[in-house]
Amino acid sequence: MKTTIHIAFISWLVLLSGALPAQNKPKVVATASMIADMAKNIAGDKLDIQCIVPIGSDPHLHEPTPRDASLIAHAPLVLKNGLTFEGWLTKLIDNSGTKAEVVLVTEGIKSLESLTYQNSFDPHAWMDASNGLIYIRNIRDAFIELDPENQPTYEANYESYKKKLETLDRFILEQIKTIPEKKRILITSHDAFQYYGRRYGIRLESIMGTSTDADVQTADIMRVSKIIRESEVPAIFAESTINPKLMQQLAKDNKIRIGGQLFTDSVGDKDSPAPTYYDMLKHNTVTIVNALRDAQMDDLGSTGKTNDVQNLLFYALIGVLFFGGFFIVYKKLNR
Repeated sequence: MKTTIHIAFISWLVLLSGALPAQNKPKVVATASMIADMAKNIAGDKLDIQCIVPIGSDPHLHEPTPRDASLIAHAPLVLKNGLTFEGWLTKLIDNSGTKAEVVLVTEGIKSLESLTYQNSFDPHAWMDASNGLIYIRNIRDAFIELDPENQPTYEANYESYKKKLETLDRFILEQIKTIPEKKRILITSHDAFQYYGRRYGIRLESIMGTSTDADVQTADIMRVSKIIRESEVPAIFAESTINPKLMQQLAKDNKIRIGGQLFTDSVGDKDSPAPTYYDMLKHNTVTIVNALRDAQMDDLGSTGKTNDVQNLLFYALIGVLFFGGFFIVYKKLNR
């Protein structure tokens, strides 16, 4: 009996010792899910990556919780986007009492000024995959400084992930070019695609500004409706973190369709088509291209058929009138 207890005790110690390294991993806290996913790709199994804003939630509207303060209080490193994205973060850090290093992962990115708010910047730099390369470089450097012992792992993971994002960047460039140029107009709920548009050559229009906490103005709805009518855009798009009712009503009023759901301020859950940063950008691109390019092709096809029928009816009517008139004149002359 004692032998059995002794063996069980030793086995428990072995299991415990195997678990300790995982418990002792340095904790890194990212503010948003896109940044957390990038960090996981660089960290591998060497760091414990946590995220403040839950997947599917809107970081613009996030209200910090005691859980958030606890996360930051026990982490030596915090990764933030900056560019006015996390307006709640400074107060959260102050309240948590953390001594964590706070790293700006957008350092080195050519930021865009907000179209809505003066002296403010568009935070959605991750929507451009070439900017994603800057994010992951900054994350790699932060990890090496935090944990220099595992530098070879971070370097190797970075190189592998870098190639993947470079391939994605080329894919997006090529796909957007397949949309007819006059139909390269992306209409969304809020202004999250300016970096995407600048990089990949597509015009952006939205109901709200760069932040989702702005009130929707009637003038903005009228402006976007006018753009839809004038450009004959075939589809507009909903976003995963924003109630789709406004876009659905806009589509109904203008007799066009919702082209699909795009992911902007959060990746999706594991069962969604965009559970990672890479998948987010790829899914968005495929959805945009399918709605704008294929709808245009369908419109051209149906319009062509309609025009053919209309032309046949027109010429048939002309023929009836001509020959009918000729027959009447002939009958009168031969009386």
